[in-house]
Amino acid sequence: MNYQESREYIDRITREIPSVLGLDHMRELMKRLGNPQDDLKYVHVAGTNGKGSVIAFLYSALSGARYRIGRYVSPTLYSYRGRMEVAGSRISRESFAAYITQVAEAIIAMTKDGYPHPTAFEIETAVAFLFFRDEKCDLVLLEVGMGGNLDATNIIKNTLLAVLVSISMDHMSFLGNTLSQIAEKKAGIIKDHCHVVTAMQKPEAMQVIEKVCAEHHAECTVADASQIQVLQESCLGQTIRYDGEDYEIPLAGVYQKENAVVALNALKVLNELGFATTAEQRKEGLQNAHWNGRFTVICKKPLFVVDGAHNPAAADMMAASIEHYFKGKRLIYIMGVFADKDYRSVIQKTAHFADQILTIQTPDNVRALPAEKLAETVREYNPNVQAMPSIQAAVEKAFAIAGEQDVIIAFGSLSFIGEMTDIVEKQHQ
Repeated sequence: MNYQESREYIDRITREIPSVLGLDHMRELMKRLGNPQDDLKYVHVAGTNGKGSVIAFLYSALSGARYRIGRYVSPTLYSYRGRMEVAGSRISRESFAAYITQVAEAIIAMTKDGYPHPTAFEIETAVAFLFFRDEKCDLVLLEVGMGGNLDATNIIKNTLLAVLVSISMDHMSFLGNTLSQIAEKKAGIIKDHCHVVTAMQKPEAMQVIEKVCAEHHAECTVADASQIQVLQESCLGQTIRYDGEDYEIPLAGVYQKENAVVALNALKVLNELGFATTAEQRKEGLQNAHWNGRFTVICKKPLFVVDGAHNPAAADMMAASIEHYFKGKRLIYIMGVFADKDYRSVIQKTAHFADQILTIQTPDNVRALPAEKLAETVREYNPNVQAMPSIQAAVEKAFAIAGEQDVIIAFGSLSFIGEMTDIVEKQHQ
């Protein structure tokens, strides 16, 4: 396959093979590929909100310390291949196509032997393991796709450090209807005798994590964000003091300081595990971290913010950031969601801030909720809502009704943020 064919192959699998939780498909596929994942060491990151940000901080700091770091994250906003990176370079088109061809051949043999067909995420994860092994990574930062215990990434054995970011209610149909059930699934990435760093969790989640750590004889560090002193902040970034050191963080959002503290505690543990960083490297790592689409300003007049808030906990964080940075400002929303998300809760937590709300259907995704149906639900909480036929139309309408002092916020799903950013940048360079 060439690159175009390999992408079409993934798209077809996405449409035809439903997502399933379980490791049997993945174990069989990786065995037929020679188990490349067993040749690598990992920081495995699970949780509901903050995984990508914590990985961005760690990737920046460890790469700055000259370690050869692999990063696996999804979804990505601007480049599909950006979900697999080593030392700042995403996987090449040629390499991706070659690995997909190799994996597809293994799948043909698998299915002939009666095994079920792997999902698109399992295929992408297999490609990532092959890529990271061939690139001889010192350490791989591995983001869980969904949950933890039954996620395709959880076939790994060499977990040096398991990181648990903030855990809240999401993917309930797969993971459970209580915070304890969800925490138990996410804590499933904890391996015997590995080290664990967790954000300060709600009590029912914390109890589960402590129990799982005890069962696996895993040493647990709790990253206590209450020790942070905020020195300076705006919607463009913030400066914090933690453990006697000052850190500049280019990521806005009231929650990013908590993610930074999780990352700093993870770096402290990694110091003890042979991946040393200096104080200066940690400071530069946080300062140089990039993670777009999380309360990110993409235009300044008027201020245009994109945020991936797609579940109730993320909506709470976005609402807190709105109260913090934009109190008294006139807000215009552009909103698009997936039908399988708890979008009513997201609306309930955010709609009352907005003067106008424009709804869109997220493009090219079978999970997308139609703009009209989203508008109907929004109307229950804010009557000033209009369904738009496209992202382009929504952006043009938002700019038409926004004054220079107003704020446009696009949110609800990460899936349309990349396309929206391109449109905004072309119109307002």
